[in-house]
Amino acid sequence: LGRVNPHKKLPSCVRRKFCSFLVANMASQLGLRLGFAPRILPLSACSATRRCNSSQTSVTAKSLVGRNFLTLRDFSVGDIRHLLWVASDLKQRIKHDKEILTPLAGLSAALMFQKKSTRTRMSSETGFALLGGHPAFLSANDIHLGVNETIHDTAKVLSGLTDLLLLRCDKHDEVEELAKHASVPVINGLSETYHPLQTLADLLTLKEHYGGVKASLSGLNMAWVGDGNNIIHSLLMGSLPLGINMRVATPKGYELFPDVAKDAEQLAKKHSCQFTVTNDPREAVRGAHVVVTDTWISMGQEEEKAQRLKAFAGYQVDMKMCAEAASDWVFLHCLPRKQEEVADDVFFSPRSLVYPEAENRKWTVMAVMLSLLREYSPKTEQPQF
Repeated sequence: LGRVNPHKKLPSCVRRKFCSFLVANMASQLGLRLGFAPRILPLSACSATRRCNSSQTSVTAKSLVGRNFLTLRDFSVGDIRHLLWVASDLKQRIKHDKEILTPLAGLSAALMFQKKSTRTRMSSETGFALLGGHPAFLSANDIHLGVNETIHDTAKVLSGLTDLLLLRCDKHDEVEELAKHASVPVINGLSETYHPLQTLADLLTLKEHYGGVKASLSGLNMAWVGDGNNIIHSLLMGSLPLGINMRVATPKGYELFPDVAKDAEQLAKKHSCQFTVTNDPREAVRGAHVVVTDTWISMGQEEEKAQRLKAFAGYQVDMKMCAEAASDWVFLHCLPRKQEEVADDVFFSPRSLVYPEAENRKWTVMAVMLSLLREYSPKTEQPQF
């Protein structure tokens, strides 16, 4: 490095890269002497940060390797953009360009599901395998989590057996406790408070629909019509940082969790966008580019069905309601869907993006798993989000 100009101090980013390069390869040489296979890293792979494109140069995404993925509230706007970029890149390279990528070869993941799942299970299990890793699905009948064995002990044991943990559970503090005691990254596959994997899929779907590498999601109006549940909680945490205006309509008594609403207010102020709540679904939908709903009766709430159906009267998303929306509105639903939530004329219309949304669960969870385990630099052009 001194040969470049021995009298000129190099930029700190270059010094950091070179130091990372030296440390990584010195460790590799030590491993060689001890009998381990060497792993020589290219200088470009040792970068600790990834800078966004020219229109987003003020925001950087730090390395996500080793982090937990429990809620998008823990991630910066740069992190969210980078995860979406990785998802888009993997989809292009694997699905469209037919590349074989196995960056997770030799790694394993424990996928623990205390609740039934179609999209989360299939996307995480097939996605981890597609990247070269070995996923192990564990249902509530397969392990002793929280019953005959504490979450603490499960975290310690599985951390020694696998490289990644994913948990779909009831209480959010369960996945937080798992992450507290695990020594490997933990992913929230759904809790009563958040479902961050779903939000990434929603945002990637909107990006693909509104099109182009240069098109930004900032300024879109998104309307939520339904229960103040984990889906809208995560949508708020992921959409507001991207500049999407959020309007939330829930029946009285089914509002957002107070701490989530407070966080949403802070995010809206920080990112100069709008966050409003109402009990009138048509007020929320008026002028919206994106209309979103979800089940009114989540797993474990079956005994409340009659009460909830009464409370949600007038909340079905249909063409009459969406006549209030923007001319280019689209519809999202995380599935499974019941007809009382959304009419057939919307759900099966060209406005509905529910099936591309479901497919994108795979590419986005792959992006999360890969980013928590490996430094990965996308090869495709970075989109604006």
